[in-house]
Amino acid sequence: MVVSTFTHDYKSPIAPSRMFKALITDSSNLLPKLLPQFIKDINLIQGNGEAGSIEQVNFADASPFKYLKNRIDKIDSDNLVCNYTTIEGDPLGDKLETIAYEVKFEAINDGGCLCKMTSKYNAIGEFEVKEEEIKEGRESSIGICKVVEAYLLENPQIYV
Repeated sequence: MVVSTFTHDYKSPIAPSRMFKALITDSSNLLPKLLPQFIKDINLIQGNGEAGSIEQVNFADASPFKYLKNRIDKIDSDNLVCNYTTIEGDPLGDKLETIAYEVKFEAINDGGCLCKMTSKYNAIGEFEVKEEEIKEGRESSIGICKVVEAYLLENPQIYV
């Protein structure tokens, strides 16, 4: 199995705890509301939302994907870190076994945060993921961050 690791950072003017709550702990409510053209719903299908739980993301009809399932590996609300693994679904195709993610929110001097995202693509066989192949997914992640950021800027009373 070949493992390909990629990292990218996203800087936001929003406090790290607010971004963590919006993007991690309340994403199942917020993301379908803000992005109904992409995400139909997010359902907890096993567990209570803590480590070991499995959630299913169902994509909107216009999406090239139908669904994916993520296993929550770790949620650390004190240190604003979440680790989860995509274990099933269309984005894996026939070349990937899993994709493991770590998302960490760190405070920066201006009161905002730096969102550090690491993804590890666990390939089936000798397939190797190239950076240009994940460009669309990375841009999608950043797009989601920007939509959430705009919502939080417009609603400063939420997730405080």
